Amino acid sequence: MWELITHPSNLIFSVAICLMLFLGALELTLLVLGGGSQGFLDQFFPDDFTSPQHAELGIDADQSIFTQVLNWLYVGRVPFFVWLITFLTLYGLTGFILQSIFHHFTAHFFSIWIIAPACLFLCMPLVRYSSMIMVKILPKDETTAIYSDELIGRTALIILGEAKPNSPAQAKVQDQFGHTHYILVEPEQDEIFTQGQSVVLTQKTKNGFQAIIF
Repeated sequence: MWELITHPSNLIFSVAICLMLFLGALELTLLVLGGGSQGFLDQFFPDDFTSPQHAELGIDADQSIFTQVLNWLYVGRVPFFVWLITFLTLYGLTGFILQSIFHHFTAHFFSIWIIAPACLFLCMPLVRYSSMIMVKILPKDETTAIYSDELIGRTALIILGEAKPNSPAQAKVQDQFGHTHYILVEPEQDEIFTQGQSVVLTQKTKNGFQAIIF
């Protein structure tokens, strides 16, 4: 066991487990002192990414591949500190288990240059499903959660493209809590909305909202 932990090929997994233990002890200490680190880490994410509305609204908008991956991994839906501890734990254990099995049959270990990235991809589904479970278990702060219909009547700003009937453009709008949402908007009447123009949301559509000129 000690050889498994200290072997150079497994160094990254040992570091991951040690870091997980350190972060866990730190969080426990902060909780005992009446604080916590979740809020500190979550502040580095945009409000519209970590807030409950992000999942609640489900409005189509252009997203980068990086953002889609974070959404798939449930980053932002559980406290990031908890998500990080989960990731480090599963990454370290996945590496140790695979190296242990390979060593049992061959008396050798995978090269760290092979096993490290391989485990990164292999542990991601486990991280995702663990996060899904935590979303259901952990207490949620829903005081600022809204339904998309609550945006009707608010002023949105066209930020990308031109909006025509049946051809929406991307816009941003703030809810009553000050959170920003990125939505698709098209004119309610036969007119064109240009980039930088302010419009008033009038009704919900299948893909976004209809609006009139402000």
